[in-house]
Amino acid sequence: MPKGASGQDLWAWLAQNTESKYLEFVPDAWWQPGNFDASKRAPMRAAIEQRIKDRHDIDLIIAMGTWAGQDMRALGPPVPTIVASTSDPVASGISDSVKDSGRDNLQARIEPERYQRQVRLFHEIVPFKKLGIVYENSDAGRTYGAVAAVEQVSKELGFAVQPCYAQSNSITTEQAVTNAVECYKKLTEERVDAVYVTTHRGVTADSIKEIAKILEQAKVPSFSMNGSKEVKSGILLSLAQADLSYVGLFHAESIARVFNGAKPRQLSQIWIDPPKIALNLATARAIGFDPPVDILLAADEVYETAP
Repeated sequence: MPKGASGQDLWAWLAQNTESKYLEFVPDAWWQPGNFDASKRAPMRAAIEQRIKDRHDIDLIIAMGTWAGQDMRALGPPVPTIVASTSDPVASGISDSVKDSGRDNLQARIEPERYQRQVRLFHEIVPFKKLGIVYENSDAGRTYGAVAAVEQVSKELGFAVQPCYAQSNSITTEQAVTNAVECYKKLTEERVDAVYVTTHRGVTADSIKEIAKILEQAKVPSFSMNGSKEVKSGILLSLAQADLSYVGLFHAESIARVFNGAKPRQLSQIWIDPPKIALNLATARAIGFDPPVDILLAADEVYETAP
């Protein structure tokens, strides 16, 4: 498999190299609105709908991400659709509920209260009074940032939420990165007690190190929504994610059942990631945070890498 491949490159590689008497990855059945350009979504949906109607050569669609899931829900094709890699399928309108997608041809992987559990754990370890969060101020941006979950827990536990709005969609990745980095700087200037680092196009494998450094220099504790890979890059805490092969197996089993006659809506959507704490000790020392002993003992992944 080529390293650093784009989504389209990976799909082309799968189409060319997969040998199976049961399964074929159709080479030209790959779609994406470039640079997350919202204006391209409707034409893309129309192209998919026309393809399904005219050629009848696709038996199942994998919808990767919130936009893809929403578009397939809106399209309502007769083709079974498996939705993967979404922040919150229910809040984003992809599924009717945790237990029911609401469409016979649709199934999404849902981890109930995933982000509420993250924020509660963060507050238990770092009892902050003012939490900073960065997101695009749009329906999609609020979904990616799990804003509803953060606001729910803020009411439960009595802390304030300080948002910073950073445009993400319909701009270049470089501009999205600039927007996100500037927002994290702004949050430190506004003296937040802690920061919840959310999913955003501007938070990349490169920019997360800069963001972690900004938060470290301001001595602000941080928690990553996206797991231990960002803790390794300098974010203080997260919930470590189980081997992604388990996520892949969940989707593979769903696909296999669909190919053997099940309707996607009949399949369970619930998948629970075992809670495992990831901690960066180098960041903890730099910001003057002394982790409780029980957290040190419970941590499954401990890093010493500075941002």
